[in-house]
Amino acid sequence: MEQLEFFEIPSPCIGVCEANARGYCKGCFRSREERFNWQTYSDPQKREVIRLCQMRKQRAVLALLEARKKEEAGGN
Repeated sequence: MEQLEFFEIPSPCIGVCEANARGYCKGCFRSREERFNWQTYSDPQKREVIRLCQMRKQRAVLALLEARKKEEAGGN
């Protein structure tokens, strides 16, 4: 049984709107397709996009931390 939604799921857009090297938005981590089709997605689809965005953001943060560690290790 699907959970009822009482409120519209808002767009994860934070107004950055610039693509990274992989084609994901640097602000919300959505793909071009996900950004363009957001308004047509059902609530379950929107929740899935948000879940994917959270995973992409986590990977990006971890990659940034690893790059900083390597930079610091090389600088000593």
